[in-house]
Parts: sequence; C-alpha cells; structure tokens
Amino acid sequence: MPTPRIADPTAADPAPATADRTARLAVTVFPLLVVAAGGVGLAAPSHFTGWAPAVPWLLGVVMFTMGLTLTGDDFRAVAKRPWAVGLGLAAHYVIMPGLGWLIATVLGLPPELAAGVILVGCAPSGTASNVVTYLARGDVALSVSVATVSTLVAPLVTPPLTLLLADRFLDVDAGAMLTDILKTVLVPVLGGALVRMAAGRRVGRVLRALPALSALTIAVLVLIVVSGSAARIKDAAALVLLAVVLHNGLGLALGYAAGRLARLGRPSSRAMAFEVGMQNSGLAASLATSHFSPAAALPAAIFSVWHNVSGAAVAAWMSRHPRP
Repeated sequence: MPTPRIADPTAADPAPATADRTARLAVTVFPLLVVAAGGVGLAAPSHFTGWAPAVPWLLGVVMFTMGLTLTGDDFRAVAKRPWAVGLGLAAHYVIMPGLGWLIATVLGLPPELAAGVILVGCAPSGTASNVVTYLARGDVALSVSVATVSTLVAPLVTPPLTLLLADRFLDVDAGAMLTDILKTVLVPVLGGALVRMAAGRRVGRVLRALPALSALTIAVLVLIVVSGSAARIKDAAALVLLAVVLHNGLGLALGYAAGRLARLGRPSSRAMAFEVGMQNSGLAASLATSHFSPAAALPAAIFSVWHNVSGAAVAAWMSRHPRP
C-alpha cells in the first residue's frame, strides 16, 4: 500500500517520533483490517457474489495512489545507485518466483493453488515494504527505489515468468496478462506520478489520506477474493498458509543474504530482505481472479495478511538487534 514519506533512519538526522508512530500504526492496523475483511468474506460469501469484476479497478486505485506518492527524487535515487537497485531487482525476480515454483512442487499443491503461489512470487515488490524497512532501521531510499522499479518493469517481467513457471499447472496467457498489468498497474502509477508533477502542492495536502484509502481498498480486494473461494478455504487453508509462510520467510532470509553477500551493509541488506520477501499480493490476486480462478487467488489473499505480520515482527527484531 502507499506509505507516508518517512525519514531514512540511516541518515544523519534521526527520524521524528511522529513518523515512527505512523509507520507502526500502518503495519499494525493494516493486517487487522485485512483479516477482518477476509473474515467477512468467509462468513457471508453470498453477499459479495458478482463483485469479482471490480477487482482490477480497485487495484488500479491502489496503484494510482502509489503513483501520487512518487517524486522526482525517487527516480533520481535510482540513477545514483544503479548497482544496488539492479541487484535488488534481480534478487526479487529470481528468488521469489523460484521459491514459488519450488514450494508448489515440493508440497504437491493442486494446480490452481500452485499457479497462485507462483503468481505471487512473480509479482513486483509490495510497497508496504518501505514502512517495514523504516521500522527495521534499514535503507529506506533503496527500498523505495527497488519497489518503484520492480513495479514499473512488472509488465515485462511478470507475464513471461508466470508462463515459464506456472504453465505446467494451468494454461497461462502471457499476452493477456501483460495487457492487464499495463492497464491496472503501469498506467495508473504513471498517471498518479504525472498528477503529482502537475499539481504537487495540492496533491501534497491529501497525501496523509492515501495510506488509509489504499488499506481500505486492499481490504475490499481481499474480501472479494475470499468470498469467491470460501468453499475451498476450509479444505485448503492450512496447506496454503504453510506455502505462504515458507515463501515469505525464505524470501526474507535469502533477500537479506543476497545483500550481505554483495557487501551492501546492514541497512541496505535489511531493505533487500523486505524488497524480496514482500510482494504486491493485490496484483497477484487480481491476475489470479482474472486469468485463473478465485481459488488461485487464495494464496495472494493469505499472503496479503501474512507478509505484513511477519514483516512487522522481523522489523521489530532487527531494530532491537544492531548485529543480526
């Protein structure tokens, strides 16, 4: 979800206490909101029959608000650190798709669930990773750069990766998937960025409301996805949860390891951990619903909750351990 601009704790000036409270509130309230939405969808699925076509539009709203948070400094930061950003991008799109395929294969997941887990792995980085990186006292600038670039290149990377890894489980139409990502991700993000450039000060007045708007929108996405596959959840919830926990946990660990092996330092390695291990599960849910089935969107719905809970927990641990 889009996050408030927060100071980088690795910079000379310490981050203000208000930013710290805002970040902690974001990673505490958001998972609870998503859990509540999922519970409503599970308890009363018939009330949301026919809502599935709204999923791409809701995702477009989330991506537009993300674009509104982008500034010229975000793009200049990428140019200043191409090596670190490139490494984060490569680690993200190698580690998570590979883990998704491996976990789906080892656990012997049914085809729909296997495709859903792989699709989560092929999605771009989750923007909530920026706040979690901040709480972990990581390199926020690197986190924002990797999240931005991974989102912008998603139309070129996510469809072929999904085709390569998931096609043996379900038929994958990479061309149609590319078109959907362009419409629901790239166009809204670029549109939001252009609006920010054209009306910067006026947009700045509403930036504080964007995280709440995004959180509510993602909660509705989860509600729709869960209600659409409520009948399957009782049978597969434990297996999918295991897959999600392994996927996210290994992604966090391998992302951190990649940063350390590249000698990026602890703050940047912490950013790498969250940029690799946290995914844009809203996009994965939308694509799974549109191209596979509601059941295939179940891993993304569970991942949406779990990666925020685990991310906040790991960030809290890192912030208390200067030498993890």
